[in-house]
Amino acid sequence: MIHFDHFLAIDWSGAAGERHKGIAMALALLEGGAPVLIDPPARGWSRTEILEFLRDDLPPRTLVGMDLGIALPFADCGAFFPRLDRSPNTARELWEIIDITCEGEPHCGANSFVDHPDFAPYFRRHGGREGDRFRDDPTQGGRGRLRVTEHAQAAMGLKPYSNFNLVGAAQVGKSSLTGMRVLHGLKDRIPVWPIDPLPDEGSVICEIYTSLAAKEAGRAPGKSKIRDFGELNGALKALDARPVKGSGAIDDHSADALITAAWLRKVHREPERWSPKDLTPEIAKTEGWTFGAL
Repeated sequence: MIHFDHFLAIDWSGAAGERHKGIAMALALLEGGAPVLIDPPARGWSRTEILEFLRDDLPPRTLVGMDLGIALPFADCGAFFPRLDRSPNTARELWEIIDITCEGEPHCGANSFVDHPDFAPYFRRHGGREGDRFRDDPTQGGRGRLRVTEHAQAAMGLKPYSNFNLVGAAQVGKSSLTGMRVLHGLKDRIPVWPIDPLPDEGSVICEIYTSLAAKEAGRAPGKSKIRDFGELNGALKALDARPVKGSGAIDDHSADALITAAWLRKVHREPERWSPKDLTPEIAKTEGWTFGAL
């Protein structure tokens, strides 16, 4: 199994604008100790700065977890965009077409993609704008289409959302689309599991779901968000991590990143995390997978 020395969790944001208080990065070291936050600039991280950090400043042998969907549903309909002639066939082709469509849009934004007449029909957008292709998988009803890994998450007691849904506080579609632009911008510098095979050594990016890490740290379903240092350190103790310094309130984005960095360190050697039963080669190259979903 590949050896990692560092475990980096990135709580992501797809919000409009340049800088985001909703982006947080935390790093845990293999030898143990408390995870630590990587201090952002005064007004928060930009997505471009995260891209530059991953490309130029990532510590060696780091397992990077990004809290976003690394692809859209494919297996349910046999395509990302059914009956669209130029629908891409792999996740990497999807990233490329998103990035090309959004060329010139700053801050790794993806509004140009979801507003494009070829792709808008597949998304649920604000203002009651639900595309007539949003429900292409009728088995999902109003939820929209889900990936195979999201069905696995649901079977574990979690509540995944469709990456085609861009509405609501719990939606992850905007984060996912902006994150795909960042992944494309890395230009194959870091393998993205399982879209790329695991290398023999080096760093790897994977998709994470912070609610899964919180659940395995003992948080009850529906109460995964932590905003207090006492609760944070209780979750870290459950993950065999040392407590972080502080008291009182902490923002939930920082808490998510800290817990998930510790979780990545704790579970990364478990073989089943890398070989979930429903992950096929076809799903790997199209939909990808959420690390830890079984």
